Amino acid sequence: MTEASRLKATIYVGGLDNAVTEKTLADAFIPFGEIVDVTMPRPELPSAKDPHRGFGYVEFEAVADAKEAVDNMDQSELFGRVIKVATAKPQKESNEGLGSRIAVWEQQGWLEKHAVSEEDKLVSQGDQSKSLQSENITQGLENFDVAGPQQE
Repeated sequence: MTEASRLKATIYVGGLDNAVTEKTLADAFIPFGEIVDVTMPRPELPSAKDPHRGFGYVEFEAVADAKEAVDNMDQSELFGRVIKVATAKPQKESNEGLGSRIAVWEQQGWLEKHAVSEEDKLVSQGDQSKSLQSENITQGLENFDVAGPQQE
C-alpha cells in the first residue's frame, strides 16, 4: 500500500474519553471493515496520568471502509462523549507552518510559491513610472526655495 493510499485509509477519531482503549476503539470501528492498525498517542509529559491525549487513529485495509466509518461514526457517541471522526491529515514537519522556529519566508518552497515573476515586476514598475509622470506632485511649487511658511 502506498503512503498516499495508506493515509486515505486512516481516520482520525477525536474527543475520546480516558476510559477508551485501543481495543475498544478497534471494536467500535470493526463493523466498517478490516482494521490494519489502531494508535492512540500518549501524553508527552512523563508526569501525565492520562492514558492517551484524547484522540486516536484507525487505519483500515480499504479506503472505502475508512470513508464509510467517517460517514457513519462522525458525531456519534462513545463512552458518553460525542466523537469527531474525519479522514486523517498528513503530519506537519516541526519546521513547517505556525509554531515553527523558522520564518515563513525562509521555509523551503515558500518563495517559489509567493515570489513575483520578473515580468510582473517590470509591468508594475512601468505602471508606477507612468502614474508619476501624469501626476507631478511638485507642479506649481517651482518658485519656492525654502520649505515652510513664508516670512513677510
